[in-house]
Amino acid sequence: MRHINVALFVPHNGCPNQCSFCNQRAISGHRNQVEPSDVDSAVNIALKNPESRGGEIAFFGGSFTAIERETMVSLLSAAYKYVENGSFKGIRISTRPDAIDEEICKLLKSYGVSAVELGAQSLDDSVLALNKRGHTAEDIVKATKLLQKEGFETGLQMMTGLYGSTDEDSIETAEKIIALHPDTVRIYPTVVLENTHLCDLYRNGKYQPQGVEEAAEICAVLLEMFENTGIKVIRTGLHSGGDVEGEFVAGAYHPAFKEICESKIYLKKATEFIRQNKIAEGRIEIRVSPKSVSQMTGQKKANIQALRKLGYEAKIVADDSVEKYKVYILRNETL
Repeated sequence: MRHINVALFVPHNGCPNQCSFCNQRAISGHRNQVEPSDVDSAVNIALKNPESRGGEIAFFGGSFTAIERETMVSLLSAAYKYVENGSFKGIRISTRPDAIDEEICKLLKSYGVSAVELGAQSLDDSVLALNKRGHTAEDIVKATKLLQKEGFETGLQMMTGLYGSTDEDSIETAEKIIALHPDTVRIYPTVVLENTHLCDLYRNGKYQPQGVEEAAEICAVLLEMFENTGIKVIRTGLHSGGDVEGEFVAGAYHPAFKEICESKIYLKKATEFIRQNKIAEGRIEIRVSPKSVSQMTGQKKANIQALRKLGYEAKIVADDSVEKYKVYILRNETL
């Protein structure tokens, strides 16, 4: 059964740095600090949906463990009572790698926090410095290992296409993340928003962001890397909503970004299958998981058209026996 999480955004409070890409107000759509009463309101709305039971109360945005301690505790306390009464399985937070230590871990545990996501963004120190992150790759490694040692479900968030970054160092970051064995990962291609240092660099001609297609190519590679090592990718691409559309300047923003990435994976899998099995041109039947039919088809039938250019008329068929990111192709002149 799918569970619904209650997400509350804590905009930028607590961050000691203004990262090059960060405009939390645009990303979250929130200007004001969340208060305990906001937790109660959000939870009461969510509880009207039976699917919310078994989910988590999540505090995203900013750096939760770096906000003023009294405020943080008040929010945790407001959420924890719903964990204690069984309405939710736990509390999820996101924070900075350099805002995690043993004392913080103890406090989080005492209020029912079950999952912590770290905004790693990159494990290349030069990329971190250029983007004004204010911490090192070693800080990410230490925080991740401490969270794992303390028994938290641990997630890492990474970004592609940052100022000074290349696809090669994004792959290296993914490899280092895999070596840390997190439970979950989020992949965010860089988006240039108004009122950010990155926007200034872009307008001064010092930074050229990747577009959707270019970013999707590298993110598709990363998705496969994580999938092949059993690490769950719980988000690919900046979420829609908030004021992202209103503050968007340039970069890889698309409301269906993950589907675009997965379509690239499926086209690659199909062409590899055709080549390896020496399937002659003509009519073919491509069997995929029922949940992957649209990804194999591609947006606006892009994959169908790409295969047609290679000499294949493809019909996509849902097949429960085919696993995610797998394809099975048959020649079928009767189609």
